[in-house]
Order: sequence, then C-alpha cells, then structure tokens
Amino acid sequence: MNRQQEKITALGRLIREKWAALYARLSRDDDNEGDSNSISHQIEILTKYAKEHGIDNFKIYKDDGFSGTNFNRPGFQEMLDDIEDGLVSMVVVKDMSRFGRNYLEVGMYTEIRFPEKGVRFIAVNDGVDSERDDNDFTPFRNIINEWYAKDTSKKIRAVFRNKGMSGQRISTRSPYGYLRNEDGSLRADEETAPNVRLIFQLCAEGNGPGKIARMLKEREIPTPSTVVFQRTGQTRYYHPDDPCRWTSDTVAGILEQDAYLGRTSNFKTSRISYKSKKMVNTPPEKWVTFENTHEAIIDVELWNSVQKIRSQRRRPTKMGEMGMFSGLAYCADCGSKLYHCRSGSWSYEQECYTCSAYRTRKNCSAHYIRAVVLEQLVLQNLQRVIAYVQEDESEFVRLVTRNLNAAQTEELEQAKRLLEKNMRRADELDTIIQRLYEDNINGKLTDDRFKKLSEAYEQEQAALRESIPTLTARVETIDSKAVNLQHFLKLVRKYTQPEKLTPAMLRELVEKVVVYAPDKSSGHRIQRIDVHYTFIGKIDFSPEYSKKGTA
Repeated sequence: MNRQQEKITALGRLIREKWAALYARLSRDDDNEGDSNSISHQIEILTKYAKEHGIDNFKIYKDDGFSGTNFNRPGFQEMLDDIEDGLVSMVVVKDMSRFGRNYLEVGMYTEIRFPEKGVRFIAVNDGVDSERDDNDFTPFRNIINEWYAKDTSKKIRAVFRNKGMSGQRISTRSPYGYLRNEDGSLRADEETAPNVRLIFQLCAEGNGPGKIARMLKEREIPTPSTVVFQRTGQTRYYHPDDPCRWTSDTVAGILEQDAYLGRTSNFKTSRISYKSKKMVNTPPEKWVTFENTHEAIIDVELWNSVQKIRSQRRRPTKMGEMGMFSGLAYCADCGSKLYHCRSGSWSYEQECYTCSAYRTRKNCSAHYIRAVVLEQLVLQNLQRVIAYVQEDESEFVRLVTRNLNAAQTEELEQAKRLLEKNMRRADELDTIIQRLYEDNINGKLTDDRFKKLSEAYEQEQAALRESIPTLTARVETIDSKAVNLQHFLKLVRKYTQPEKLTPAMLRELVEKVVVYAPDKSSGHRIQRIDVHYTFIGKIDFSPEYSKKGTA
C-alpha cells in the first residue's frame, strides 16, 4: 500500500481513531553524546511512554543525521503532512531539543499550528504537556536549546578554523583525481588522475568546457559521480542510464580546482548562519593557502596556461567552434577584440578576423585579416623567438631586458621620484598640523580657521598615504621581471623547431596579438602585427637579426 492509499484508508477511520506521532531526531553532532541520544534509544523511550499511558495506536517518525536548526527534514515533513490531513492526535518527543533548536519555529508549531489542528504536544523528559497549564517555562527552554545549537556551531567552527590554519585539508570530499589517506591527506588516484591531466591538456589546446565534456563522453570516461557510486554506492548526481554524462559545469569545476597543483586552499566557502546550510563563496583574498601539501597532478606551466585561457573566455561561432585567436587578437587603433568570422560554406583559407567595434559601432576600420595569414605571421614570429633563444640565449635575455628597461625605466624613475616626494610631504604635513594645533591652543589661530586649514591638510595627507602603496607596488615590479623572463625561457625550451602553430603553444607563449590596419600605399597590401609574449611583452627584433631569421 502506497502512502496515498494509506491516507485514504486512514481518513475513512478518522472518526473512530487517530494515531500518536512518536518523533525521534539525531544530528551528526549528537553522535558525540553517545547512546543516550541515539535514534534507537529515543524510540525505546517513546514507545515505553506510549504503552505506559495506554497509547496503542502510534506511528514512528525519525530523522537521522539532521540538524535541529533545519526543519526541512523528511521525517518531520511527513509528520506535518499527516497532521494537516487530520490523522494525528498528539506528537510525542523525548525532549524539546529533539523537536528542534530554533525557538521561533518550535514556538510556532507548539503554540500555534498544533493547537489549531487539535494536536497535543508532549516532551517526555522535559515534562512538557500542552494539555497542562504549567508550561510557562517551555519558551525559555526553547531559547536555551537554540543557544546550545549556536554554541555547538561556534565550537565546531573553531575546530575547523584551527585545523584549516594548520594546513590540514578541511573539506570532507576529495577532488576528482585524488584519494584520501587515513590521516586526511591526498594522494593521486591512478585511475582518475590521468583523466584530470587529459582535461587540462584538452583545454590548453583551445577546447572549451562544453566541447571537452562531449569528448570525454565519446571516449566513454565515467563521470566523477559515477566513480563515487562505483566505489561507495552513493547515488548523488549519479545517472545510471548515462554513466559518462559529463557536463560543462563539471569540467569547469575541475579546471578551477587549485588542489591539482599540490596546494591546499581552505575557507573557500562559508555558511551565512548556523541556522542555514546554504554555502556562499569566499573571496580569494580570504582563502588560507598552503603549498606542497600533497602530490601535484598538474604542473604550474599547464595550470597557468589553462587559467589564462579561462580568463579569456570567448563565445563560439554559430557552428559551435572557436577561432584559435579568439580572445587574443586586438585592434591596434581602438583596442577592441577582433571577431572571428566563418561560414559552413567557407574553407579555412576564407575564415578571417575583423574589428568588433567596426562590426557594431562603425567607429573603426575593419582591420580585416585572414585567419591563415594571422596564423602564419604569428608562427613566423614564434619561430624567430625560439631560434633566437636556442642560438644565443644570453643575447636574447639582454635584448628583452633592454626592451623592458627602455619601455619602463623612465616611468619607473618617475614613480620613484613621486613616491619619495609623497612620503616626504606626508611627513611634513604631520609637523604642519601639529603647529596649527599649537597656534590654536595659544590663541594665534581661531577655531574656525584652524578647522578649515587642518581639514584641508588632513585630506591632502590621506590622499598621499593612499597613493603610497600603489607607487610602492609599481616600483617593486622591476624586481619581478628577471623571474618572469626565466619563466618564459622555461616555456620556450619546450619547443624546438615548430612547423605548425597549435592552440596549446599559442595560449602558453602569447599574451595577445595586436593587428594593424592594412597599408596599401605602395600598391601592395601590407599588414603589420605585434606579438606580445607571456611575461615579457613585445619583442622588437633588430634589422641585423632579421637578415639571419628563420621565418
């Protein structure tokens, strides 16, 4: 007999009899209190009470593993449904805390809803019986129960905080690609770790999460939820009819998971309140991160390449594909991105890029360039850079350093001078404001005049002090250039003599490509591009090197 049939039968004998609802609840936190609060112990107390008081017709409702602050429990909701249908004569619980730990909601049920439905409420151990007149203390007991829940939540958060600040992983779930050791640390999963590397490699090659999901399904790779079901029997998000049903959200979540670097980042999420189970994302600056806490699955270079691609998300064409240079190519005149144009009837040689501002606002020229030409020009530029590094790395370093210095030395010196000036002026204003105060005390300066002058100086000082961190950071950037250059050299050494430009190579080495409008003044169509490389920016080759170039 299903539930609907049960209700119909019950309604038929409603006039003759109703049943008593015996309700038991246990949360995960209550497990720490031992058998005294166990579900079986509660049911034993409730059934004993029913028999001793001549209650023969009763039904047991229970919720195992649900917080008292959460009233959306399956057993509790089933009991409320039966109450609404008029099938319940009384509700019996072990004590008020088993019913709930939110005094407002508990009071709403026990003081309003149950009396309206003619339902008697009994809390055995607390001596609460709605048919008696001595229940004045009950609201205070509800408040105490809520205080207990709040205090328990605070203690649990403190434990998690200490654990997280010590570098231990506080998440109870292992990222896809890892298994959890007995001490809570992570180790690479031989079965799924290769799939993680595959996902990152596919993304580095220019594939978006949606396309990657389709490729994984085509290769019949089980989803993370399928793997969990196979190992634990848990059915959350598991699709038995389609065990390889990857989604773009699942792929995107894996691509954003920094645990694959061997890093532990705690406090990424938090709860709004101890009464709510809803999780909200925490700003990255509030994360607490520890490096080298477990084996890395993805190396730093591949990770950085993927994150750069992800930060340059672009829309696919109507045909569901994205151009190699989408999100990377920019107009030299207006700075807008170039739009990838293609058609089902076009060959690859006919595909092109045009200025998005020209297409929408007509306030720029088209900057039309064929995709195959752009690919060839960038490849030639890359070949020259790679050849330069292979032939004379020290000279390449000198050239890049010279270019960086030429572009930034003057700006850097100006920033240094301005920083020193602002710091000196901020200190001087302390002295000036102090003198104004002394003049005001000695009667040399009126209160009104002192107020106007001091407010003006304090505003100036606040603006100066606000500018100092920005200027300091700008000055310090020069120290990072040497490190960045070494990162670029490490990336370049991966490629020897590339004959074809791949999306992975492009995204890894190139920051952006600036396309100029074509020049037809000579009678020939000449088009210039500037390639800005990752970490080091644009490289201007000397004419001497151009003569010995490999392009």
